[in-house]
Amino acid sequence: MKVAFTTLGCRVNVYETEAMSELFIKEGHEIIPFNKIADVYIINTCTVTNMGDKKSRQMINRARRKNENAVIAVVGCYSQIAPKEISSIEGVDIVLGTRNKSKIVHYVNRFIEEKKQIIKVDDVLHSKIFDDLSIEEYQYKTRAFLKIQDGCNRFCSYCLIPYARGAVCSKEPEKVIEEVHKLAEHGFKEIILSGIHIASYGFELKDNWSLIKILEEVNNVEGIERIRIGSIDPTFFTKDVIKNISNMDKVCPHFHLSLQSGCDETLKRMNRRYSTSEYRAVVQNLRKHIKDISITTDVIVGFPGETDYEFNKTYEFLKEIELSKMHIFKYSPRSRTKAAKMQCQVDGKVKDIRSHKLIELNEKLEKQFMQKYIGRTMEVLYEQKSKEHEGYYEGYTPNYIRVLSKINYDALIGKVLPTKLYNVDKEFMYGTVNF
Repeated sequence: MKVAFTTLGCRVNVYETEAMSELFIKEGHEIIPFNKIADVYIINTCTVTNMGDKKSRQMINRARRKNENAVIAVVGCYSQIAPKEISSIEGVDIVLGTRNKSKIVHYVNRFIEEKKQIIKVDDVLHSKIFDDLSIEEYQYKTRAFLKIQDGCNRFCSYCLIPYARGAVCSKEPEKVIEEVHKLAEHGFKEIILSGIHIASYGFELKDNWSLIKILEEVNNVEGIERIRIGSIDPTFFTKDVIKNISNMDKVCPHFHLSLQSGCDETLKRMNRRYSTSEYRAVVQNLRKHIKDISITTDVIVGFPGETDYEFNKTYEFLKEIELSKMHIFKYSPRSRTKAAKMQCQVDGKVKDIRSHKLIELNEKLEKQFMQKYIGRTMEVLYEQKSKEHEGYYEGYTPNYIRVLSKINYDALIGKVLPTKLYNVDKEFMYGTVNF
């Protein structure tokens, strides 16, 4: 049986798709590209924005057009939020929520036998059961995502994720460490610990497990040279946490600290649990204790009630703290959230103008950050041949600068090599490998 996947959304979804693929491979099935004719199409959906929902529906329709006789399974966040809506789409055979992905093979086989639509979407808001997916093999031996946490209990006023992903739950620490050892044995150099609200790791576990404790354990695994953390709440970085992390030689000096707004009034309406002064203090402490640190973030423009005054405060705050990269999003109303019902929704044209202004600022700050490393030699983990620049290999420094090096050496992939950086070009730097 030929099975094709497509994935929308975050790194957690990417991890889960890889894990589901492996479940089919273990049963003797073949994984093929989504644009090929398959027997089964699986769409792993996202619902963070309206665009995520739209793209998910487009992928369903694309699969149906490709092979009208194929089994179509729709899983993930959009399925969790709107199972009736998805099940009513022509051609959809299986609808699974966010905590049912580990049983995907079972439900596909069941549908093939019974030929009856299957809808399996559990109540996740009150479930603390971790859907235990794992990965033993990857296509490329460079870096591996490892999902260690699921769910979120923050309920930011604009966000559907707590409803889609449910209560906070964590992968058992013994299983995390076991999986890291397996990945190291398979030749991986870098591990990315991911979760929906990863700072909450261990909250519901016994023996006082926490993210900092699991980081200490992973830092001791032989063979692993780099550890990264997925997007994380800035309140995680207390002075003690920063001190502990600064003593872990494998934790990369790159953290994606979610900001969303540089204005306290906007943050309050968003139900974010920090102020700009607290965020600034975290950034300053990280820079003080961790060499060559890169701090990236997400920013939402056009949140309900965001005036020119509030936007300008955000702009000036971002200009002041000079982060290395910012991902800019225009606010998208989501039903069931408080923000969707707020007064003073911002006009789309205003969102476009504000978004463009922050994108320009980001380009300036990103270039400014990379220019500091011209002439520096950095360790680069090479991941693949560049698809856009013939003859070049690309990889990342510990602080997540994308580097392209021109070299005739097919065994470069998966190697960590000293590379002298010599030029900045848009979102990457050129480098020369020093053997």
